[in-house]
Amino acid sequence: MIAGVGADMVRVERMEKSLASEAFWQRVFGAEERAFLEKLSPARKAASAAANFAAKEAFLKACGKGLGGFALAEIQVLREKSGAPYYALRGAAAAHLAEKGLHAALSLSHEAGLALAFAVLEKS
Repeated sequence: MIAGVGADMVRVERMEKSLASEAFWQRVFGAEERAFLEKLSPARKAASAAANFAAKEAFLKACGKGLGGFALAEIQVLREKSGAPYYALRGAAAAHLAEKGLHAALSLSHEAGLALAFAVLEKS
């Protein structure tokens, strides 16, 4: 049963500018996420970081929370070996899903300088 849906879009150009700030990196991306992003070429890094940021906001929307509902770095977005994205939640974000018996599914896309994320919360 679907318990929540969220979607968000981020301009890749805006993310390129934000990535210049070390404080932004630390506040927004978890350690595993930063390690994943650092391995990418500059163009792919900006597009993937934009998609990850959109995924964080989509997750918050699906949970019925706004920015500040959970620490953004606790909502990590990683990739399977196949390239499929998934949420790797920590702290309050992970506790929230466990408490409610929910699983988060994620889809990402990039096109024409935009990154899109679509999150679905399902009852386990």
